[in-house]
Amino acid sequence: MFLNRKILIATKHKKELVIGPIIEKELGLSYVVNEQYDTDLLGTFTGEIERILDPIDNARKKCLDGMNLYNCEIGIASEGSFGPHPQAYFLSANEEVLIFIDKKNKLEIIAREISTETNFNSKTIQNIEELFAFAESVNFPSHALILRKSKHEKEDIFKGIQDHHELIKTFNYLHKKYQIVFAETDMRAMVNPMRMKLIEKTTLQLIQKIKSTCPNCQHPGFSVTKTKKGLKCNLCGTPTNSPLSLVSVCTHCSFEKEELYPNNKTSEDPMYCDHCNP
Repeated sequence: MFLNRKILIATKHKKELVIGPIIEKELGLSYVVNEQYDTDLLGTFTGEIERILDPIDNARKKCLDGMNLYNCEIGIASEGSFGPHPQAYFLSANEEVLIFIDKKNKLEIIAREISTETNFNSKTIQNIEELFAFAESVNFPSHALILRKSKHEKEDIFKGIQDHHELIKTFNYLHKKYQIVFAETDMRAMVNPMRMKLIEKTTLQLIQKIKSTCPNCQHPGFSVTKTKKGLKCNLCGTPTNSPLSLVSVCTHCSFEKEELYPNNKTSEDPMYCDHCNP
């Protein structure tokens, strides 16, 4: 289905470095990268351009716009989001969405990964000692920094700082001008190896979904779409919130397959039971 065809990777932040080799090896596709299409038009992390769409819709638009511009039938795009983890609010998290679109075969396959392995952070800095301490805590200089006057300032934004001399020089300029400096991690993929690693992991998940075909019609993208809770406690028999089954659905023919007892567990430990351990 994909062998010897061309795929457009919609990115301006070097994501092809991790996405491209995997796509070539696993699907036999040759990739091209957009050089004209500015994906920042759909939103920037620093807020000069607000991201209006949700991550999936943004990735889809990014992908389709790039495909149309380069006249490609297949495209792939990613979108990253950062903030508190949805379950552990005290931890920062990076969520990556990858979308794969094949117009010829009417395919749209999405993969998502979330991880607390991120250096996402920011701080208002008063002096050079605070700046050095913050920089060290977020893996500078292997991971770039951004300096500006304040969190919502849209002028005098200095991105991609990965050199101590440049960091000091920029801080001194901003501090002299505004008497205060806001430092934040640069979350663009090409200057953030931790994020690039998660994009690679999400690409591998996407490949797994593409290669998973429907038992009924052999259409790619047959994957788990729903988790049913209710695995019984092995002490009292009460249904718990642990998964009882996984349901996979084909987006092409709507065939469904339910897999009971994922992870080979037929009952749950009482410590996860609301009745035994309220």
